[in-house]
Amino acid sequence: MSDLFWLTNEQMERLRPFFPKSHGRPRVDDRRVLSGIVFVNRNGLRWRDAPGEYGPHKTLYNRWKRWGEAGVFTRMMEGLAAAGAEPQTVMIDATYLKAHRTASSLRVKKGNLGRLIGRTKGGMNTKLHAIADANGRPLSFFMTAGQVSDYTGAAALLDDMPKAQWLLGDRGYDADWFRDALQAKGIQPCIPGRRSRNEPIRYDKRRYRRRSRIEIMFGRLKDWRRVATRYDRCPTAFFSAIALAATVIFWL
Repeated sequence: MSDLFWLTNEQMERLRPFFPKSHGRPRVDDRRVLSGIVFVNRNGLRWRDAPGEYGPHKTLYNRWKRWGEAGVFTRMMEGLAAAGAEPQTVMIDATYLKAHRTASSLRVKKGNLGRLIGRTKGGMNTKLHAIADANGRPLSFFMTAGQVSDYTGAAALLDDMPKAQWLLGDRGYDADWFRDALQAKGIQPCIPGRRSRNEPIRYDKRRYRRRSRIEIMFGRLKDWRRVATRYDRCPTAFFSAIALAATVIFWL
């Protein structure tokens, strides 16, 4: 098949420092297996439908499952982002990701945080909160159920906020506590005020226009079918798909 995806040797060299060490028997060809994992996630396939050129589908799934639980794909994105980001100006936003019926059971097992899927007017979905750099490339993610407010995601991402001069956000992030927390970190907020405020908030409208880049980032992530539609019941597996998509699209 001429439309198969293959990681280049240069891309593999950039990813190799994040691979876990092989114990005992040597691993199957990393380039072939990772390329197959990317192909399945990008096209929204079942693992058993992976092309034979990538090897047995069980090998792809086992590697995906094992490395996802170990946080390998998340470390890839965060490591490459830390080395190549331009964080002088950062942006924050959130988007909804539709949950397929196969993933949308809301039953919570005892001692479990649940599947991070909620019910909103748009149906069953998950909300992805993100911080992006000046070029609209993702730096960090936080995932919640769909009905959770933007404030919750902002509070969770605050500790991971890189040193920056400006933060761009929409009206959903207009809260006094969030502005104070940003200024305590030496970050100047560029966030328009809510219409319900008695006194209008002044902000740099010209700088605020750059916020469209994080919207473009979400659109490019959703080009991957296993990101745009959540098929995975396990939130760790779904988060790994998001981190892998961000790595391949923006950081390789």
